[in-house]
Amino acid sequence: MASRAPVKQSLTASRFRSELGELLRLAIPVVLSELGWMAMSIVDTIMVGRLSPAAIGAVGISSAIFYVPALFGIGLLLGLDTLVAQAFGRGDFDDCHRALAQGVYLAIAYTPFAMLLVGFAPHLFPLIGITEAVRAPAQQYVQLLNLSALPLLIYVAFRRYLQGVGKVRPVTFALISANLVNWFGNWALIYGKFGLPAMGVRGSALSTCVARIYMAGVLVWWAWKHERERGHPLFAHWPGLRLTLLRRLLQLGWPAASQLLFEVGAFSLATLMAGRLSPDILAAHQIVLNSASLTYMVPLGVSAAAAISVGHAVGAGNRPRARRNGSMAIALGAVFMALAATAFVAIPKTLIHIYTHDPQTTAVGVRLLAVAAVFQIFDGIQGIGTGALRGLGRTRGAMLVNLVAYGVIGLPIGYGLCFKTQLGIYGLWTGLTLALIFAAALVLSMWLKESKVP
Repeated sequence: MASRAPVKQSLTASRFRSELGELLRLAIPVVLSELGWMAMSIVDTIMVGRLSPAAIGAVGISSAIFYVPALFGIGLLLGLDTLVAQAFGRGDFDDCHRALAQGVYLAIAYTPFAMLLVGFAPHLFPLIGITEAVRAPAQQYVQLLNLSALPLLIYVAFRRYLQGVGKVRPVTFALISANLVNWFGNWALIYGKFGLPAMGVRGSALSTCVARIYMAGVLVWWAWKHERERGHPLFAHWPGLRLTLLRRLLQLGWPAASQLLFEVGAFSLATLMAGRLSPDILAAHQIVLNSASLTYMVPLGVSAAAAISVGHAVGAGNRPRARRNGSMAIALGAVFMALAATAFVAIPKTLIHIYTHDPQTTAVGVRLLAVAAVFQIFDGIQGIGTGALRGLGRTRGAMLVNLVAYGVIGLPIGYGLCFKTQLGIYGLWTGLTLALIFAAALVLSMWLKESKVP
């Protein structure tokens, strides 16, 4: 018996290295894609930052308005991770194709509702209390950005499909190249290069629209190429509406969309609350929110990889591997976010100065980065844990956790500390930090329970 122990340990170590390698090969391109996705907002903020702190605030307010309904639509499409990955795991490639089609139909049907909400939102600026210096540029930005809703959702549907069938490199290429398109468009349209008019913040929004149309086109082309190579041309065999499959997609996506709505909506509402403060405080809030959102793209990418790898294992009937894959992903995310927290504390001024050298904005931003450092690990754990649960087909629990975390803890406490005490913007971020700690604890316990091997 003793002689078998080293052999068993060697096999276990070999299996761990193999499974970790497979997870990283899937996660790294997805992480790069998520970073590329977030880089668009960062490029917009950096490029308009040369105009004024009010311009930074306008982009932040506009993004907060646009991304709440947009990310709810994106959340509805997250069910494709489960449907496509599990179909791919059992070798049913036609069912992967059918799931993609339902995602496209859902994107087309949802877009008008999202655009109506975003289009109406600027009328509420005076009621919310957005400062006058920010209102006009924010309205101009959001009206143009609203035109990118459909290309964005089409891109998301094809992205979930390609990731689910293991084609992640095209997604990375699409986002990296789209960022180059967006950067050039920002430079040319904001400041009026090559004889173009200097459009200011409107130029930044128009550039983002063009970049999103481009990246949607790239992924549609790659999906067509993939289907053609397997002898099943994408549009020649395009599936019709399958109500049963569409209902299944909504059953999986609705909780995921609600969870995104609670989380992103909470930070968007926080941005609107910050809009009642001075432009330099709003600018600092937006810069730190961009920084925290950028670091979160890594666990968000690992979360998608966890959903896919867990889904593949479930589809293949291998529950022990599903648990190992999800747990490894959570550990990877926690390690990365610990490093991110260290950077927030160690080089705060360097991070702020990427956007602006305004002394008041920098002073507030440095202190806010210290608050953001506290919740980094918790943000990573809850994000990746939610993805792993999605791979199991369990999405409702995480939705309820986020509802309580932000609706009962984060926003009420943050609002009270911000406007009823002397803490101001720091109180607002303290409330959000408490929400993420609560969410991480519950999501992690849910994963450990749900993934347990019978």
